[in-house]
Amino acid sequence: MPVEDLKEYFAWFQSVLQCRIDELAAYVQKDAASKNWEPDGSPDSLEMLGGWLEKYVSTRERTQEEKDEIEARLGDLIAIPSHDLTNESYSLGFDIGIYFGLTLLKNHPTLRWSQNLRNKNFADYGQPVIVGFEAVPLNPVRIGLNFAYGFARKRISSGRIHEVYETWSTQVQ
Repeated sequence: MPVEDLKEYFAWFQSVLQCRIDELAAYVQKDAASKNWEPDGSPDSLEMLGGWLEKYVSTRERTQEEKDEIEARLGDLIAIPSHDLTNESYSLGFDIGIYFGLTLLKNHPTLRWSQNLRNKNFADYGQPVIVGFEAVPLNPVRIGLNFAYGFARKRISSGRIHEVYETWSTQVQ
């Protein structure tokens, strides 16, 4: 994407943060087991959110066209999973990533949003990231999607979101 488009994306991203959290809360609160969940930015709120996502994330089978397109880009470098997140689960991962990031920002005032537009080799070039950690910036949307994939593949447990939050919290400058 051209730099101007990336800047527009960053502005859009920041403008929809609260809307995405409101949508996530409404969705989570539809479940009787989590009807009292509040997006209050507390680390403890991440625990219930992980349990909720674990129940609701789902996958779909990739089409042959999707597999062919991925293979055309990557060749035989990695095995391509036959399943991917549903659009709904992808959206949930995106929103949970936002909430994860906002929880870090609320509890660690030295952190802030940023966007790297200087180094095109940077893995998160042009993406909204949080800076202020000792080593590297954090892409919370990527983290949220990793949670969604982990739950979908039954490789992580509901407490993982809180554990990752605690790990990143120890890295704040």
